[in-house]
Amino acid sequence: MKKTQPKKMYLHRGPGGTKPSIVRSYDAGFKLTPAYQDSLPDMMEAQDAVQGAPVPIQQVGVSNFRLPLRYRTKSGEVLVLETAVTGTVSLEAALKGINMSRIVRSFYEHGTEVFTLETLRRILAKYRRKVGAMQARVRLSFSYPMLQPSLRSGLEGYQYYAVTLEGTMDAAGRFRKFIEFDFVYSSACPCSAELSEHARDLRGAYAIPHNQRSKARVKVEVSAGARLRIEDLQAHCLAALKTETQVMVKREDEQAFAELNGAHIKFVEDAARLLYAALAGDRRIADFQAACSHLESLHSHDAVSVICKGVKGGFTADFTDFRSLVC
Repeated sequence: MKKTQPKKMYLHRGPGGTKPSIVRSYDAGFKLTPAYQDSLPDMMEAQDAVQGAPVPIQQVGVSNFRLPLRYRTKSGEVLVLETAVTGTVSLEAALKGINMSRIVRSFYEHGTEVFTLETLRRILAKYRRKVGAMQARVRLSFSYPMLQPSLRSGLEGYQYYAVTLEGTMDAAGRFRKFIEFDFVYSSACPCSAELSEHARDLRGAYAIPHNQRSKARVKVEVSAGARLRIEDLQAHCLAALKTETQVMVKREDEQAFAELNGAHIKFVEDAARLLYAALAGDRRIADFQAACSHLESLHSHDAVSVICKGVKGGFTADFTDFRSLVC
């Protein structure tokens, strides 16, 4: 039988202990010098780096890099919250790409500041200067704690709200600022409530109306020069929908919550209109969109609604990501 030659291995030892053709090692003692750093290849200088159609790109950047950022509550307390950052810029057709790390470094340069929507204005302006972009966008997403009282027992507990602060800057340098806020509530069905009372009245049958955990996602554009707090949006949602889910509950609170749901039965259409009424009257809010989802306990599907303020050229009711409203 013909003896086969050992196959060549590139990164690992081969049969019989033959050495790999490429030696892998990491030089922990290597010292970076300015001359060596200057010699590193730069893809921006490559002549054949662009692939595909030579057209502009509307958004390119980084998504979901995380770091702790500081936020000030309405009462003045400073919270340090883990924040997921998405930062993008536009890219002109003649440009090969961007230095992604510049976007990340922009946040570390502001890491000790208390972040507000106005902080995003400065970061976006810096983006455009450093990257040479015409447009820029940044989104900060975090879970925001607020201490909420129980209904009757006097207990308190932390409710956590999904919040996103967003800033955009266009080619003319016009800055726009947005807040996205998720509010979880209970929704008792008016039709089911009527049918339950009918069964009790005519047949003496005990029936429980169906209700469900529900979520509203409110996105607002804050008016130029106005200051709108996260707590203000929570207050608007609570005033409109009434039946926010509870944190700390004793028996007296559970009974109170049942009564509260009975006093404020609502269809998903009602929820949208109630939010409209609460948001439209706040002059600090230039525009808004509200998407609601009632996670039906009667059906295997959800009831949804979307409403917007109706500002010309502003938000539309084009919201389709209802799966993200599952809570």
